[in-house]
Amino acid sequence: MADVVGSAPRIRLERITRRETARQKRRRDDMWIAGTALVAAMLALPLAQSSWHGPEVAAVLAVAATALLAGQRWAVSVIVLAELLLLPTVWPRAFLPPGDLSVRMAALGTMLTMVPGVLAVRRGAAALVLVSGRRRTRETCKRFQYALVAVGLIATMLPLL
Repeated sequence: MADVVGSAPRIRLERITRRETARQKRRRDDMWIAGTALVAAMLALPLAQSSWHGPEVAAVLAVAATALLAGQRWAVSVIVLAELLLLPTVWPRAFLPPGDLSVRMAALGTMLTMVPGVLAVRRGAAALVLVSGRRRTRETCKRFQYALVAVGLIATMLPLL
C-alpha cells in the first residue's frame, strides 16, 4: 500500500514571484484605468457640444482607452493627458449655474470616472517619457509629472478666465 501512495504524482505549487505579482497588479490597474476612461469618454461626448475641443478630446480618450484595453501600455500617458484636457469641458457643466439636471449628472459621472486616470499621473508621466524618446531617469519622470500637473491646473482654471 505504501508503494501505491508513495508513487502518486506530487502536485508542485508554483511560487508567484514579486515581478509576476507586480505585472498582474499593473495589468489589473490598466484595465481599471482603461474601463473608467472609456466610460468617461462616452459620458463626455454628449456634453461636448459648443465647448472648446471637447468632442476631439473625448474621442482621443476613447481611442486611448481602447488601445490600453488592447495591451498598449503607452496609452496610459494619452489617457492622463486627455482627461486633464477634458476637465475644462466637464467641471463647469457640473458646478456652474446654467444647467439641466441630466447634464449635471452626466458631468458629475464623467468627473467620477476620470478620477483613476487623473490619479495615474505618475504612471502617465513615466510612459510619456518613454514615448517622447528621452532617457528614463527619476529626474526626467519627475519633470514630466510636474508638467502634467501644471497642464491639469491650467486646464482647470481656464474656464474661470
